[in-house]
Amino acid sequence: MRQLRVLVAVGVLTLGAAGTGTAQASPSSPARGCPTAEIFATNNTATITDPADPRLKTRLTRFDHDVRDIIRTHGAKPGASTLLDGVFWSGDLEQATYERSREFDVNRVGPAGLHHIADVIRKEYKQESVLTFRCLPRTSPETDAVEIRADGVNPTRLHDALLADPEVRDRLGGGSVTVGGRLILIAPLADLPLARKFTESLGVDWSKAEIRYGDEEFVG
Repeated sequence: MRQLRVLVAVGVLTLGAAGTGTAQASPSSPARGCPTAEIFATNNTATITDPADPRLKTRLTRFDHDVRDIIRTHGAKPGASTLLDGVFWSGDLEQATYERSREFDVNRVGPAGLHHIADVIRKEYKQESVLTFRCLPRTSPETDAVEIRADGVNPTRLHDALLADPEVRDRLGGGSVTVGGRLILIAPLADLPLARKFTESLGVDWSKAEIRYGDEEFVG
């Protein structure tokens, strides 16, 4: 997706000591409830800087239907789809930008198939890139990222925290929140301490955050 960097971070040892339920799950299997993979995408090609912009109210219903068809047509099994409100930092504009997007669960798909599906979506909706995340065991040699999910966050809080932390803006870029108020952050493993600090600055109890390990790719 054009700017999508649904935040996240890492640090296997740090997570192991953090005491989250998911982080303490067996290192030989993906987190409970994690699909084979996830695709984060949008059909938006505009730069939106006004949080009151009516384009941020769309539910992307048709987009949801069409992307599911793409997933199915290319041999994978579409799962749930979640509507997201994203807040991202634009270094060029020196301000926050906003984006409505969806996260699609994808099952029965391998790495090559996932990459191909994401590339089809990217081309169809004229995106610079589409983010994918494959759920993997913590100890997998392919694991290079984590996904953090935590309840109790809204886009306004995410926006204000992002503007207040230049390091997060520069290194993590932004994040997304579900309509129900659940934060989703994805980032390289090496940035876990920063992602944890940022997550806690949003008022999240780290011990209640859900941690998913996996492999991220920006397909573009």
